[in-house]
Amino acid sequence: MQSTTFAGDFRTRTLGGEAGPVCNPELLTRYQLLLDNRKLQWMTYHKLDRVLGSGGQGIVFLSSRQGSDGFTLPVAMKVFSPERFGNQAGYDDAMARIGQVASSVARIQHEGVLSVHDFIERNRIRILIMEWIDGYDLKDLLQLERMAKIRGRLSQRRWDYINNVIVTAGPAHARFKAGVAVAIVRDCLAALAAMHRENIVHGDIKTSNIMIKRTGHAKLIDIGSAFEMGQQPQVFTCTPAYAAPEVLENAPVSPRSDLASLGYVLVELLSGQPCFGETDSLRTLLEQKRSLPNRLHEIFPQEVSCNGLLMNFCRGLIAPDPSRRFPSAEAAELLQEGAASFHRQLVLSDLASEYDNDIRVWIEELKLSEQS
Repeated sequence: MQSTTFAGDFRTRTLGGEAGPVCNPELLTRYQLLLDNRKLQWMTYHKLDRVLGSGGQGIVFLSSRQGSDGFTLPVAMKVFSPERFGNQAGYDDAMARIGQVASSVARIQHEGVLSVHDFIERNRIRILIMEWIDGYDLKDLLQLERMAKIRGRLSQRRWDYINNVIVTAGPAHARFKAGVAVAIVRDCLAALAAMHRENIVHGDIKTSNIMIKRTGHAKLIDIGSAFEMGQQPQVFTCTPAYAAPEVLENAPVSPRSDLASLGYVLVELLSGQPCFGETDSLRTLLEQKRSLPNRLHEIFPQEVSCNGLLMNFCRGLIAPDPSRRFPSAEAAELLQEGAASFHRQLVLSDLASEYDNDIRVWIEELKLSEQS
């Protein structure tokens, strides 16, 4: 059930200020009653079309919001599962936190932050209604199969350009070229800066939570683990491989924790392989995270490791000690060893390209390969 409250005088006037011509009196009366009530309620219908993804918190569906006169809007709907909660009270408490954060995120209005439409309850099960994003998540784009699908459709010249400028094969999965990888991270830094200004920590930055839109821009999704600073949850829902060390150690979490997670994403994009080996040991994973800054030369290709500015930028994100990371998302973008400085270096060296357009065209080629 939707509810809207009106304010102000909405009567139609002519240019001279007189009232406009009168239409059907009954219809006009209905219109005036609606305005006079100052409150409006209506039913919105959704159809769950297909599953977009699933995880520990629940399932995300592609849905259609159906309105009047043939209006249809694709949206994403996350249905939160109560499975991991011991009782209804635990579920309700967690949902109250998510609802409060969702309300804050909905007011941010930044192109890099997921647009939240509503947070509703049906039979005590909570559902988050969000924008549907036409594109791919980074985890999907890193699959080598994506590259193989478009190879046969492209000329050798275009294929060489993609491998030299956008993405190429890596040791375990696709490897993004430095300029493109940093362009994606800059979009994410801008989105994180917008969230952090509203005192919200995302809490689960990872490749599958970064969407690349058909416009070529990156967008952060999935705010199910987000929280407001000063109201840190007792139990985090995160992805250990992308979580900052302090998250795994149950130490205080801050916006710098998001920077570490984004740094792990950047290292993965640049290296073409996961940052950390598979392990069930928390201690081993923490040791790998603490040693990662010293291992970058081992996992990066020479074209990356030879660039001191880029290496320092990566280390400024993934430093195990939060106090040694960039102080904020804005700083990671603007400081002397930040992302903007690296792109300026490429421009001065005549090695830069129109990254957003390159990514956009590449995404369109991927879309066409799926249709053929």
